[in-house]
Amino acid sequence: MQTQKQVLKQLQKLSPQQIQMIKLLEIPALEMEQRIKKELEINEALEEGKEEEPQTEQEEPEKEEESKDDEFDFEDYLNSEDDIPEYRLHTPRDKNEEIREMPIAVGHSFKEDLETQLQVNFKLSDRQAIIAHYIVGNLDDDGYLRREISQITDDLAFKQGVTVTDEEVEKTLRFVQQLDPPGIGARNLQECLLLQLKAKKQTHEIQLAKLIVEKYFEELSKKHYAKIQKKADISLNDLKVAIKVIEGLNPKPGLGLNEVAGKNFNVIVPDFILNITEDQEIEIQLNDKYRSDLRVSNTYQSMLRDFSHKKDNLTKKDKETISYVKQKIDSARWFIDALNQRQVTLLKTMKAIADYQKDFFLTEDEKQMKPMILKDIAEITNLDMSTISRVVNSKYVETPFGIFLLKHFFSEKMKNSQGEDVSTTRIKEILKEIVDKEDKSKPYTDEELAAVLKNHGLNVARRTVAKYREQLGIPVGRLRKEI
Repeated sequence: MQTQKQVLKQLQKLSPQQIQMIKLLEIPALEMEQRIKKELEINEALEEGKEEEPQTEQEEPEKEEESKDDEFDFEDYLNSEDDIPEYRLHTPRDKNEEIREMPIAVGHSFKEDLETQLQVNFKLSDRQAIIAHYIVGNLDDDGYLRREISQITDDLAFKQGVTVTDEEVEKTLRFVQQLDPPGIGARNLQECLLLQLKAKKQTHEIQLAKLIVEKYFEELSKKHYAKIQKKADISLNDLKVAIKVIEGLNPKPGLGLNEVAGKNFNVIVPDFILNITEDQEIEIQLNDKYRSDLRVSNTYQSMLRDFSHKKDNLTKKDKETISYVKQKIDSARWFIDALNQRQVTLLKTMKAIADYQKDFFLTEDEKQMKPMILKDIAEITNLDMSTISRVVNSKYVETPFGIFLLKHFFSEKMKNSQGEDVSTTRIKEILKEIVDKEDKSKPYTDEELAAVLKNHGLNVARRTVAKYREQLGIPVGRLRKEI
């Protein structure tokens, strides 16, 4: 038998303005222009331009003549239950609010360039052209075809209504693989390197490199050079020359084309500008180049005032119009207030970070970087850690010695053998120095790196060393080996 019981729960409900501000905090400088343009498009009560000065008494005498009793209280009116249109019962928001668009540079994509090459260089049949077009469309940003031939065949049948064989797809893929730059259309790294080597003039060094990639790719990927030398029966000098050729190849042939086309071109726009004065003081500015001055439309505000003069003769349509206008004005005010609060919060957070890491900013020395976590800045600013996290996420600061991601200044800490606090940033820096100076013919294992760090007074576990090494983009010992 089911029983019913009443449970009292305390829930925190965020206001629309709080939600607006939280979302705006996450947006970096480069995206703010697009976000503001989007709001201007969806809310005609929001305009670009500074707020105008309020009218003087002489300019608006009729307002003085109105008694307080005659003022129309729109809040009371709109809170009444009579004739409230459906859209007033919901929090006003854009239906696509969650989608944020990054500006994309204008230009031809590398896939369009490949399509042009196919038309110019080959006389493809209609079927081959359809297959080639579909293959090119399935290349990833690095220029690889990561899908199986059978999947392409099935897609063409079910999605395009074109029945082809795996052999036809394979044959057409060979046309794509002849396009520039060499390596395009490869299905894996080995095939990518081979395509590039086959496109070169077949000298002794190129043929030897091709042999190694084709026959001993597994040994090559693990840098087992002694095994390659023995199996291929070649001299150490020939091996070195061939390896140098292979290292000069491009493992991601599509990447450069993407950057030229502007498809993957990442522009870093700093959110903050940090300067050091002659008195060794830190100055912080918010980069508001991408922010426009915004105001609530005078037309909409006048419209609302005009309705107040005919409050006794409002039709149902008038009431709906008032409700709509009021909603748009409120939304515009919320957005402007949220932008202003965003500025205050961003500056407050960045100033706290700059003050905490003052020694680093004044000296440009990574060794002066203090251990710092979100909680430290949250306590200084009296803001929630979740708010600090949103501010820090994807934000950059321009300094006299470079542009840094704000996350760069945050790190955990550990005690060294002298009992001093050392940041993980500093530990990573020491780790990188150790790897840079190691004997590349016999690079350190992670266990050996942990032992060397211990000699520096840092007791770091092997698994932690592996984690830091990966974060630094340093490969494992065997892949750092050189001949």
